[in-house]
Amino acid sequence: MGDRLQWEIDGRDWPNRNNSRFVNAAGLRWHVQQFGPAPDDATVIVLLHGTGSSSHSWRDVAPLLAKRFSVIVMDLPGHAFTTMPPNAEQSLPGMARNVAALLHELKISPTLIAGHSAGAAVAARMILDQSISPAALVSLNGAFIAFGGLAGQFFSPVARLLAAGSIASRFFAWQAKDAAIVQKLIRGTGSTLDEVGIDFYARLVSSPAHVSAALAMMAHWDLEPLERALPRLTLPVWMVAAENDATVPASQSALVARRLLQSRQVLWPMLGHLAHEESPAQCAALLTSVVDEVLQT
Repeated sequence: MGDRLQWEIDGRDWPNRNNSRFVNAAGLRWHVQQFGPAPDDATVIVLLHGTGSSSHSWRDVAPLLAKRFSVIVMDLPGHAFTTMPPNAEQSLPGMARNVAALLHELKISPTLIAGHSAGAAVAARMILDQSISPAALVSLNGAFIAFGGLAGQFFSPVARLLAAGSIASRFFAWQAKDAAIVQKLIRGTGSTLDEVGIDFYARLVSSPAHVSAALAMMAHWDLEPLERALPRLTLPVWMVAAENDATVPASQSALVARRLLQSRQVLWPMLGHLAHEESPAQCAALLTSVVDEVLQT
């Protein structure tokens, strides 16, 4: 396998492959999946994955939503099959600009945007920048708050150091060929995935280019401006937390909820950071109920 995942090889059995296409926007070639009716004929939901993941994480959620809605899923810049932008564009504002440019190219105006982990932060930044105006935001184990104390002082410099060269990403990708290491990474999130789910993450983290994109995203991820701006999010925000999330603790979602003008807190028991992959029907049902509620108001 080369540095980057190859669609003709690695994407041959990609989930929902028939819904995939490639779109040029913001100087990048994006892997995009579209489900359900045409956006002009239905309510639109946009789903954003988190750092180090990809469109595959919505593989079971999107088809369920497509029974009623037009659903847009993408690989974020540098992840899986979307090309890598300059490192500076892997910052939160840069990521938000690039995703907004893609939605503009697709002529998409979502009624609902949902983001998992860092994807929730990207969605919030887009709303604050007024590049999209959805009726509601759903945060699934959203990463809105920076690491504090010694962890915060240590994490970003180390991520920047690792992202500066290719050796670290190649070494990590080489290690990821050991299935036990990938399984340990998944368990570390507090989630339990089946063999299919683990295999897709193994495929991602065995790609040095994908690992490099995740490292670059973490290295340039400054959440303090977003934290300060949270009270300016005036739309309804559903803060969904998972009881067993070992990456973004449920207490963090509760803290963010208190800073928002219109927040709803939802706690999913027995699930971890990848809750939407563990329980896709539960996720799809929640997103459907949110759309129904906001369209009635």
